[in-house]
Amino acid sequence: MRDFSRDHRWLSINTATVKAQGDLVQITEACARHGIRAVSPWRDQVAAVGLERAVRAVRAAELELSGYCRGGMFPADAAHRAEARDDNRRAVDEAKALGARCLVLVVGGLPQFSRPGSSPSKDIAAARAQVEDGIAELLEHARRAGMPLAIEPLHPMYAADRACVNTMRHALDLCDRLDPGRTGALGVAVDVYHVWWDPELEAQIARAGRDRLLAFHVCDWLVPTTDLLLDRGMMGDGMIDIPKLRGWVEAQGYAGHSEVEIFSNRWWARPMDEVLATCIERHRAVV
Repeated sequence: MRDFSRDHRWLSINTATVKAQGDLVQITEACARHGIRAVSPWRDQVAAVGLERAVRAVRAAELELSGYCRGGMFPADAAHRAEARDDNRRAVDEAKALGARCLVLVVGGLPQFSRPGSSPSKDIAAARAQVEDGIAELLEHARRAGMPLAIEPLHPMYAADRACVNTMRHALDLCDRLDPGRTGALGVAVDVYHVWWDPELEAQIARAGRDRLLAFHVCDWLVPTTDLLLDRGMMGDGMIDIPKLRGWVEAQGYAGHSEVEIFSNRWWARPMDEVLATCIERHRAVV
């Protein structure tokens, strides 16, 4: 396993971690000040400054992109399916323009939550079928663009509204059906917050192998937690054995970034430079 204790070359900052403290341009400038070499922007933050300005900011700071967040939210009623398709194609094109390593897919849950305005449904099996169909369709566009797609399984607590793909097994089953040749066009993003509890995790990481492991996200699970979405912990403050999970991923040949993605009201209340400095310290000491 790589030694992170001496530097933070392989640290990436998911820009949601400091989204309350500044816009995307300010975040890239702050990362450059701290010697952080990679980020993973969110689409709303890119849209807020404009794609062209975002591209210039990333290049000016000489940053790599460990990923781009996010595509997905596939389930929709008939009136909103074209919207979902076109939005995902734009996400691929934006990721390509920014030079991202992959486009992360948060696949969506029931249609009324994935695409607001869709007719309400409780049929999660139908939502999962739409997810598979949506990824299959998007994959054609992504292949032409040369942009790998990374399915991110989310914790089951998000099955209704954010992602009805909740385990590595499910995500990899989709990969095997849609990309049986393991071409590198489709894989997974392993976010420790969402998968650390899974008793099959080590085996499924081994099943993924190097060609399907496209991203690795870190934060921590706090006990007690005050909010299921907005109370993620800084690495080392919670229950996840992050080095063990990173060891499983790197045993398969993963050599990409460890991307810090923290949705947290308590960390959003702190100055950006303090948060980034803490990310660096914990990346070296904990991750």
